[in-house]
Amino acid sequence: MFQMDEQILRKAIVEQTAEDHVTLIVKAGDIYFQETLKLRLECRNILMIDHLWEFTSLARLDLNNNIIEKIEGLDRLISLTWLNLSFNRIEKIEGLVSLRKLQVLNLSNNRISVIENMDTLEKLTHFLIANNLLGQLDNVLYLRKFKNLFTVNLRGNPVSKEDGYKSSIAAYLPNLVCLDYRLLDEKTKNEASIKYRHVLDEVKRAELETQQADEFKQSQEAEVKLHTDAFVELLNGSHLFQSMLKDDSEAETLHCVPEVAPLLQTFEQQMVELCMQLLETGLAEHKRRETEVNSFFSGQNEAVTRYQREASQILAHFEQQHKGRIVELQQLSKKDLVMVKINHCKEEINQLCNSLLALECHLISQLEDSIKKLDINISDMIGNFIKTAQGTFVQCQDLENEYHEKVQVIAATRENVAEDNQDEDMPDRDEMLFVDKDTVMDALDNSHKNHLWKIKDRETQLITRADAWKVALVEGIQDKELKQSRTRISDIYRYADHLLEQLKGLSVKRFCLKV
Repeated sequence: MFQMDEQILRKAIVEQTAEDHVTLIVKAGDIYFQETLKLRLECRNILMIDHLWEFTSLARLDLNNNIIEKIEGLDRLISLTWLNLSFNRIEKIEGLVSLRKLQVLNLSNNRISVIENMDTLEKLTHFLIANNLLGQLDNVLYLRKFKNLFTVNLRGNPVSKEDGYKSSIAAYLPNLVCLDYRLLDEKTKNEASIKYRHVLDEVKRAELETQQADEFKQSQEAEVKLHTDAFVELLNGSHLFQSMLKDDSEAETLHCVPEVAPLLQTFEQQMVELCMQLLETGLAEHKRRETEVNSFFSGQNEAVTRYQREASQILAHFEQQHKGRIVELQQLSKKDLVMVKINHCKEEINQLCNSLLALECHLISQLEDSIKKLDINISDMIGNFIKTAQGTFVQCQDLENEYHEKVQVIAATRENVAEDNQDEDMPDRDEMLFVDKDTVMDALDNSHKNHLWKIKDRETQLITRADAWKVALVEGIQDKELKQSRTRISDIYRYADHLLEQLKGLSVKRFCLKV
């Protein structure tokens, strides 16, 4: 039993490259894991998949004939197209979510009883799961979602011994070309489609219902995300109004009074209208901000592309001239002339460095101006939207104040009626509430304060998130540009140092001169 570690991986790559007669990619005595395209680790008594996070370019991984019990540690292998985990001790299909490019999956000769957790493998063409513990033919229906799948091997599973197995698979998976390493001819497919016509119709109906439900869910999620991005989530309807009444026992009792019910209904309608107005404004403003940000990034990309083109022209011109100067230097035989030529080369390298740095400074200045303009425009948009939102929430508070005043009048009237009609029938809840004026007014005040607080809290949420988004946007762009600028400047200096080192090596080799 062996632990999968860097030593095993390094050894496997060395052995593999030697067998394939491939030149090993080495840097500072180490192997570039991130540039390895295939890795064979079969028959090594490996128990656990580990230490593969650097293999981001890996296309093929063979881990067959080990003692692996769990599929794990594959999250970073986003380029994988071939995975062989046959002849292990795996009991469950899992850990494959990130492998969206996977085409060939071999899980044969394991201990798997259910086909599951493969939804993201949309490009799967070959699925081999022979000699496992699959016992339910219905479970094979799971494979219908893989439209590119044309080879399946289920041989050696209990399900493959059921009557009508081949015909069922041919019917359920009409795109399948090869089953258990044998071609499915058109006659078998046609007979299967006729035999299972009614069953397939029911399956298709169920799949359609599931698809429609998924599409509806995705649509709802997209709408929620859009509203959240626009800072107007839960303003499409009576959400805010209902949140005001939630857990408000006093309000619930008061709303049972007949005279209050129509007031409450009117109050809700007016609140919903205001919320919907704010929702529409928020979505329109979000679209404007999105257009502004997209325009900024488009201009930014144009500026960087222009910089890269000009820098390439400068470099191309320099390299052409530099090659000529090196040829001249190699032809010189006198040390004093060599030193003059070397100094001239150094001046040209410095001039190149200065030209590229000047170009970089110009780009930085352009980008800074663009960022300032974006900051101003976005700040104005956010500021105007916040003012509109504040005005809307003030109107909501006015509606609450108006409703509160009207309910106070009704409550006072009901309290007087309760005093004058002690013997008349009155609902127990009303009687308890209106038997004392102070109790009535305290209940109303508590409800009123609670409603106003809910309105103010929603306003605060909107303002806080809008301001935070604006700050995060601008700061994020500034940080990204700063890092990219530092990288470009570092590249310029590294290239200049490289040229100077080449010059130094040439002079030392010929005349043992110090540059």
